[in-house]
Amino acid sequence: MRAGRALGAVLGAGVLLCLLAGVAVTALGVRVDGTSMDPTLRPGDRILVSPGSEGRVHRFDVVLLRGGRQDSLMVKRVIGLPGDRVAIVSTGEEPFQVLLQEGGTGPVRRVAASQWTDRAHRAGACCSTEGTRSARAALRTVPEGSFFYLGDNPDLSDDSRQYGWGAIERVEGRVGLRAYPVSTAPGLGNRPVLEEYAGPLPP
Repeated sequence: MRAGRALGAVLGAGVLLCLLAGVAVTALGVRVDGTSMDPTLRPGDRILVSPGSEGRVHRFDVVLLRGGRQDSLMVKRVIGLPGDRVAIVSTGEEPFQVLLQEGGTGPVRRVAASQWTDRAHRAGACCSTEGTRSARAALRTVPEGSFFYLGDNPDLSDDSRQYGWGAIERVEGRVGLRAYPVSTAPGLGNRPVLEEYAGPLPP
């Protein structure tokens, strides 16, 4: 009898913890709307921000930031940091080649992200002095206190190409994990890498 009661108490505590976790995710998690970060984040996903990460950016992290024409809350990926030079080169064969020169010196490399391969078909060069789309590709230096950001679904993302440089002070935090649906894999995945670039360099 005692063993049965103990087992019941353990099961009851487990159910209570699950309910509390669900309430916490609903209350504290941010719900993803739209498809700009697909496939990394999908509509309806709930994400949690890492504590103490406000106003900080690291290359290739996914962050919550305030911006856009409506000063709305957006989920985007950090590409360029202050002092970096960034550009987007568009050709018939490859309409979306993101170039990055770390710190403004050294080799210009290509940002490679597997999720862009099947989702980047629209041509469009970058960047203007404000960090937005331009008539032709140009390497632009990310200003102090700012960063260059993109969505993981480039053709359906409003990001720096529309709104210009993001303000680091407007970053509400780094996305630490997907709380719902729960994933067994650590992190969000789909993190870009830097590869050698042998193509023509924009001015």
